[in-house]
Amino acid sequence: MTAPMRVGDPAVVDVALSGRGYSIVIGRGQLITLGQRIAALRPRAKVGIVSDETVVRYHLAATEAALASVGIASTRVTVPSGESSKSFPVLQQVCEALLASRMERGDLVVALGGGVIGDLAGFAAAVVRRGLDYVQVPTTLLAQVDSSVGGKTAIDSRHGKNLIGAFHQPVLVLSDTALLDTLPEREFRAGYAEVAKYGLLGDAAFFSWLEENWQEVFAGGGAREHAIAVSCRMKAAIVARDERETGERALLNLGHTFGHALEAAAGFDGQLLHGEAISLGITLAFAFSLKRGLIPAADAARVERHLARVGLPTHVSSMSGGVPDVDRLMDLMAQDKKIKHGKLTLILVRGIGASFIASGIEVAEVRAFLAEKLTS
Repeated sequence: MTAPMRVGDPAVVDVALSGRGYSIVIGRGQLITLGQRIAALRPRAKVGIVSDETVVRYHLAATEAALASVGIASTRVTVPSGESSKSFPVLQQVCEALLASRMERGDLVVALGGGVIGDLAGFAAAVVRRGLDYVQVPTTLLAQVDSSVGGKTAIDSRHGKNLIGAFHQPVLVLSDTALLDTLPEREFRAGYAEVAKYGLLGDAAFFSWLEENWQEVFAGGGAREHAIAVSCRMKAAIVARDERETGERALLNLGHTFGHALEAAAGFDGQLLHGEAISLGITLAFAFSLKRGLIPAADAARVERHLARVGLPTHVSSMSGGVPDVDRLMDLMAQDKKIKHGKLTLILVRGIGASFIASGIEVAEVRAFLAEKLTS
């Protein structure tokens, strides 16, 4: 873990992929540099800005001004806010709008928004004219530390979350931490679950730092930028070693197999945000590891205590809208991308900061575990 940055110092994290490497720029007030950075990357390119109705109100004007300041022409594509936009009808809308604006192979898509927009716009960029380059401008904490980095793009299916998509790396990620000032507290808190995840999966010292400094991360300034930079460095290093998730990158799914099932069971209607589902999933992953005798009870309790302290859910029984049926959850988990030969692969832990890939887990074992946890 590196020392915290000074307030105002932008950090640059490089994602080292052969022929497809790019930079993540992290710092307050960086949106104003977007036009200059795009002009340097793709001279004379036009830009199609994909955003949602909420983000447009706060950040579209500044984004268009940053592009116009260096003579970059742009067009806008606005979709409804929320997870429901990660669908075939909205994907078609975005693709048709980009084509109608006469986007060419040398032009760029800018994904201006949270994880939904990054996934949707990135997938549209992957398929329009068989592939356009795109830039991520994440506007949520969750997107800045997770979904904007690594090139996973997707829409949802009725069978589950992120089941239809492509690996398509951006050419730049510009994370202006000032954009998080307009984020509702619940959304910021949900994004924090992904920050905590990085410490839990591979950096025990970072998790200890978060336990001491989480309030400063919420307040903003240097601690927030430090947490984002550490998270991005960890993800960038893992992605560089395993771009297409054939091995180590699966560790980034700590809490996600459980969490995605819970999120889908809740209906993607805002009752359970993605980060809230991941908080529940992380708690379940530690509890399952404890049940298997992999960790001491103190580790599971410590994780649950910290997530609860920041205001994240840690008990499935607390889900608004009711506790999901175990059969429904198992059906959703059976559609998960981490299923092989009918058996589950989960990310489990041997301690805080020591995650590993556990393959070949019997469905019956997980069913019995969930049946117990859904009532506790």
